[in-house]
This record gives sequence, C-alpha cells and structure tokens, in this order.
Amino acid sequence: MAKNGPRLAVRAVIMHDSRLLLVNAYPDGTSDLMCAPGGGVEVGASLPDNLAREVFEETGLRIDVGAPCLVNEFHDPTRGFHQVDFYFRCTVIGSTQIDPAWQDIENIVSDRRWVTKGEMAQLRVKPDSLIDVAFGDAPISYDPLELIVR
Repeated sequence: MAKNGPRLAVRAVIMHDSRLLLVNAYPDGTSDLMCAPGGGVEVGASLPDNLAREVFEETGLRIDVGAPCLVNEFHDPTRGFHQVDFYFRCTVIGSTQIDPAWQDIENIVSDRRWVTKGEMAQLRVKPDSLIDVAFGDAPISYDPLELIVR
C-alpha cells in the first residue's frame, strides 16, 4: 500500500457528438492504457478547480465541471501505488478541437482523442466501468479497487 495513503485525483467525463475524450498519460508511450483526462489534486483547491486545471494542462480545453458520476480506486502493488479518482461529467467551453501540437506542462500525455463507444471497446481503458458511465445514463457509481498494470 501507499506509504502516506492513497493519492487523490480528479477526472473528466467529457462527451461531444457521441464521443468521449480519452488521453494516454504515460510519457513516451510507455503504456497503451487510456483514461479520462485529469490528474492529481493539489491541496487548497476544490475538486472542480483541480479538474479544470488538469484538463487544460493536458488538452488545452476549457471546461465546465458538472456533477460527480463515478468514484474509482486502483492500485499497483508492485509500486505501492493506490489512487482514488473522482469523476465528474463536464462540458467543453468553446471549441472542442484539440491542437495536435499541444504539450501538457509535464510532458506526460502522449495521446488525446475523441472516441466512439465502439472505438473505446477496442482500446485498453481504465477504469473498466468508464464505458458504461460515459455512454450510459448510469447514476453515480463506485468501482472497487482495480489492479492496474502498465
């Protein structure tokens, strides 16, 4: 388990034209795992403020943060990593076009794309419940501890 408790993160479920925005948050493509955009929570800022910052840093998009829709936990016992993600339904303010030359400030996100449900089903995505939350009308849900492997 993590030495100082789980890391807290926020993630955005952003739909546009029946497509969900996904990112790959592994530098230099060290993993093919895709997820919703977002990241670690900084102390002193609200979850929605953290999420708006993270999505802008990773994609260049500005968002309105809506209602929470999923809480997910995952861990990698080989690294002693445990994270709790809070997902919120969000909408883009302005253009949904992502500049292909956009670089997040930490140079971590190596891929960002809008995907259909069928396209998402062909990708390796975490959490497992994200496809149902994004493309269904599921009420807020809790996805229990998942093993994550690069």
